[in-house]
Amino acid sequence: MEIDQTNPEPDASPIAQATMQFLLRLRERGISQTGVLRALEKIPREEFVPHRHADLAWRDMALPIACGQTMPEPYLVARMVEALGVQPGHSVLEIGTGNGYSAAILSKLAREVVTVERFKTLASAAATRLAALGLENVQVLFADGLVLDEDIGLFDRILVQGVVPEVPESLLSRLAEGGVILYGEPGEAKGSATIVKMTHGPDGFAQERIAACRFQPLISGVSGA
Repeated sequence: MEIDQTNPEPDASPIAQATMQFLLRLRERGISQTGVLRALEKIPREEFVPHRHADLAWRDMALPIACGQTMPEPYLVARMVEALGVQPGHSVLEIGTGNGYSAAILSKLAREVVTVERFKTLASAAATRLAALGLENVQVLFADGLVLDEDIGLFDRILVQGVVPEVPESLLSRLAEGGVILYGEPGEAKGSATIVKMTHGPDGFAQERIAACRFQPLISGVSGA
């Protein structure tokens, strides 16, 4: 994706200018897949940020959202989506919808996205927000992402937005052969974690560490708020 590195036009809107600078910063940090950059450009991040943090929408920083959860920094979202290698025909499962920003990015790359959230407040708000943006290939489920029914089907890519000591069989069994799952693995230091990529090959699972993260541990069960 070619991005004009000159200054934006003087009459460009503040959001357009912020978006351009945002994309340039991501490229400088190594995000290079054209599809990922275009998805990040098309999704208005300001629509997903709490109003009190609206001025920080295009900063590369994590932000607090409802239910004690956190919206990851854009670089980490981009890094994870790039590592997933989502293709247009793929079906993607996300565990941990949050405010729906990552699901929105994935929807621009995949055939369909199913995103699961354990907090009803977050699930309802994310579904409303995604529908308002016209993202019809995203389905938001209010459910326990660690205990999935088999009838949910198989997925080419799975993104787990949280830390788990080990990936539960309920998720591994939902991954198609040749598929990829990303999840947070707890580190040795308290509060530290690493994004791990697992690829389902004919001889089992191959692992690759992607980046440090500050994901919270995934908790089983569901909650209204």
